Amino acid sequence: MAAQAVEGAAVTALRTVFQRVRQAAERSGRVADDVRVVAVSKTKPVSLIRRVYDAGHRCFGENYVQEFIEKAPQLPQDIDWHFIGHLQSNKAKSLIAAVPNLSMVQGVDNEKIANHLDRAVSSIGRKPLPVMVQVKTGKLVRGTQRSRKRHIV
Repeated sequence: MAAQAVEGAAVTALRTVFQRVRQAAERSGRVADDVRVVAVSKTKPVSLIRRVYDAGHRCFGENYVQEFIEKAPQLPQDIDWHFIGHLQSNKAKSLIAAVPNLSMVQGVDNEKIANHLDRAVSSIGRKPLPVMVQVKTGKLVRGTQRSRKRHIV
């Protein structure tokens, strides 16, 4: 019973996000349908993802490769999957092979990972995979660099 309440709350929260996106789009003169909302499903059970899917959402993001390749086959093939966050180069091939409906990788932060993704996609005959490249744009601040993500198709 508690799981159903959590799943219902997730659907309600997603509807709230869409309402806020519509309002923000109107204020900025944009079309709300041009904004893609990626529901981050990391650490969430398949049942919760399924509930949000059943409510009509199709775009989900994961950032743990092992969890991702376990979940994706249990869910519908029309999900628009995004890998978010840092991808280790040694996991690129397994991610590409295990998630045929992976539509984007967000957070490619070096050429080595980009090359691994390119080889993995090419080896299975897949069309090129869109990525968001993380570009370091600022000075070091307390041991970290500020970054911005840029979409590369």
